[in-house]
Amino acid sequence: MGHRPGYVAPARVRPATRPGNPGPGYRDRMSAGADPTQPAEGPGSEVPFWDPARHGFDTLAIHAGQDPDPSTGAVAVPIFQTSTFAQDGVGGLRRGYEYSRSANPTRTALEECLAALEGGRRGLAFASGLAASDTLLRAVCRPGAHVIIPADAYGGTFRLIARVLGDWGVEHTSVPLSDLAAVRAAVRPGSTRLVWCETPTNPLLSVADIGGLAAIARDAGALLAVDNTFASPYLQQPLALGADVVVHSTTKYLGGHSDVVGGALVVSDTGLGDRLAFHQNAMGSVAGPFDAWLVLRGCKTLAVRVDRHCANARRIVRLLGNHPAVEQVYWPGRPSHPGHEVAAKQMRDFGGMVSFTVAGGEAAALEVCARTRIFTLAESLGGVESLIEHPGRMTHASVAGSPLEVPANLVRLSVGIESADDLVADLRGALDHVR
Repeated sequence: MGHRPGYVAPARVRPATRPGNPGPGYRDRMSAGADPTQPAEGPGSEVPFWDPARHGFDTLAIHAGQDPDPSTGAVAVPIFQTSTFAQDGVGGLRRGYEYSRSANPTRTALEECLAALEGGRRGLAFASGLAASDTLLRAVCRPGAHVIIPADAYGGTFRLIARVLGDWGVEHTSVPLSDLAAVRAAVRPGSTRLVWCETPTNPLLSVADIGGLAAIARDAGALLAVDNTFASPYLQQPLALGADVVVHSTTKYLGGHSDVVGGALVVSDTGLGDRLAFHQNAMGSVAGPFDAWLVLRGCKTLAVRVDRHCANARRIVRLLGNHPAVEQVYWPGRPSHPGHEVAAKQMRDFGGMVSFTVAGGEAAALEVCARTRIFTLAESLGGVESLIEHPGRMTHASVAGSPLEVPANLVRLSVGIESADDLVADLRGALDHVR
């Protein structure tokens, strides 16, 4: 797929291997007796073979961390469904593995692939997106720390920061991250440790300037974490734009088939990666081998799926923009969207998530959700099937009564990859009923 006019491809960051976690191509190198902590030899041997600097996204998604198994030639990464690993004498670990909470070869393959896709140096896979978020927050915050979050943050993130870490003494301020002056004003010198960004946000699809936020965080001595779940690494690479940490719910676009729950963190700084890996192991919220395998399988088709998600979303937005039952449409690809220009600069395309408000109020919005047949009424997003939900009653019920409360007549769509004509007809039928 060619890039949109105006899209600037982000610079690529070379990944690195780490002791105890074999790097890309480790199966081939281990079969030859090579040290898995060292880069592969040969042309360009200063970096692993599957290098974001010289391979395209689709190639990395299919191959990074996924060399054929040396003992059998299996093309698909094996599912190492084991809790422990035999040692060659006390402390004599084979390829760095001893216990699957600490490291598992299937999870290693996923972590290497995710790092390559995000242009990072280290990836870490977790049992859920919130497990990844919790690990990051507890690794970088202490009682008395302050976190800046979006004014329309994901409800689960808000609940974790406000109601769980709040009891631990972590404070937060919610501001519209598209307003850099407001973000700068929210910084508390000496105590702000983290700026938490979602772009596009869930569910109002606000867009934040990642580079601008990175500069503010850097000046404050804080870290910038970007939840890249809605965009996926195919559409946006925050590390190349200045972010310190990328957060994912791999349940969504990376998994892509609504059959797995998982999360991930990706970083460029190896020191930060070591801190996060320590907490990952100490806290234990890791992805199991089968879950890791499912996400890894999803990564292989991420690019082609997201291309279709985006194309179908365009069709849906065209319908919504012309339908009398719709008050407002939220999608960064619309020129009228306040974050359109920023999104056009830092994203490859505008994504498959679309939200809109219904003219008849909450009752009408609930009626639309009830009347679709192809759009399934369900939480979550990013799968091949189209989903519809009412955020105020479903995913964002936890922020009711707070400054993050969403409009009662808001409907959120995760546009899948079905035939676009069928999706348009399904949604039009539901809207016509409440017109």
